[in-house]
Amino acid sequence: MNNKLSVLLVDDSRDMLELLRRNMNAMGLNPFATESVVDAIDILENTEIDLVITDLNMPGIGGLQLVKYMSQHFSSIPILVITGYPNVEDAVEVMKLGALEYLIKPFTFDELQSSIDKVLTNRSISVVDDSEEVIIESFHGIIGKSEPMQKLFRTIDRTKNNKASVLITGESGTGKEMVARAIHYNSSFSSSPFVPVNVGAIPEQLLESELFGHLKGAFTGAITNRVGFFQAADGGTIFLDEIGNSSPAVQAKLLRVTQEKEVTMLGATKPQKVSVRIISATNSNLEEMIWKNLFREDLFYRLNVITIHIPPLRERKDDIQLLINFFNKKFSKESNKKPLKFSSKVLSLLKAYSWPGNIRELENFIHRIVIMSDVKVEVEDIPSHMKMASPATYNLTETLSQVEKKHIEKVLNSVNDNKTKAAEILGIDRKTLREKLKRD
Repeated sequence: MNNKLSVLLVDDSRDMLELLRRNMNAMGLNPFATESVVDAIDILENTEIDLVITDLNMPGIGGLQLVKYMSQHFSSIPILVITGYPNVEDAVEVMKLGALEYLIKPFTFDELQSSIDKVLTNRSISVVDDSEEVIIESFHGIIGKSEPMQKLFRTIDRTKNNKASVLITGESGTGKEMVARAIHYNSSFSSSPFVPVNVGAIPEQLLESELFGHLKGAFTGAITNRVGFFQAADGGTIFLDEIGNSSPAVQAKLLRVTQEKEVTMLGATKPQKVSVRIISATNSNLEEMIWKNLFREDLFYRLNVITIHIPPLRERKDDIQLLINFFNKKFSKESNKKPLKFSSKVLSLLKAYSWPGNIRELENFIHRIVIMSDVKVEVEDIPSHMKMASPATYNLTETLSQVEKKHIEKVLNSVNDNKTKAAEILGIDRKTLREKLKRD
């Protein structure tokens, strides 16, 4: 990066300005810093500036006004917007006015450097169609320009400041926790705790204690009092992943939390009040589980005030190229090598592949291919199961479970029956893989 480039930093927080100034120096850039938009305009009029990094929400004249002013008077200077309180409307507005990148606080040094690189080299991360509609390609780490993802971004933005319970549905590997984090960290209470809990990973006999806490002596081994995840999330958000795996006893207590906003620790006689937004997620069909008496109907309606469905990757093919580019750059940088090039035939294969493991499978594939390949990826570098016909060409008389089992067998064959690696590619755990293989 050219060390003669001058960057104007605008933020009402002195701590943030100091952090940005140090980062600019580390990148070999020449920083000018101010807490005031008025002073920023004065610097722009009297100094040669190559890049502006500005906060949006500032007292008095804010960053949006600065972007508007620059679009009229300094339209050739690229702008990077940073904000701790983002929303889609602001992103669309500043990008229409000429901002080239939108970065959400808190961010890492690498994220900041990557955004600056994009602004100074690629010049834009948004695509504007004939109707002047801005398409956001990345929203709090979630990547996608397809219509389903644009709808998802709008839903997150509408949901973020509402404490109503949210149920996120979608297949394994689609990024349900990322959506939950985006809702929380884009909200007005983003400084409050976000507590993720993988309900499916906690043994059933320990789940109730982990969620709600316990008192000393409540059970064998309870040698001290211990608060649960709900108490830890008080004032913020708790994310209950794989909610369909919760036992009837836990479901009953979860119902009380949603109804009464209180929890009772194991061994306690009095409940405790908690103020927690509950975001739950599942890849199971909860309605079917209700019909089989495996999930409480009253709890389902309490958790399902707002539903957000994440489409599988096979339904958002327009995003595959974006995701390949993102993971290619990410893992190449980690490996200290230049990003790989993909032949057109390889890209066609990857776009035609059904990606049963969704984003997680694609990420793992790109990570592996970056490690194992040099310079360019050709068809022979692609695993054999990715070159086979898509499920759409299977015998239409086969059941879904038969199609699924055939695909699992192909993946196992491609990794020499390594079940750990196969489970990783498929985006499931080994236990789930074993259960699927046992089915007729």
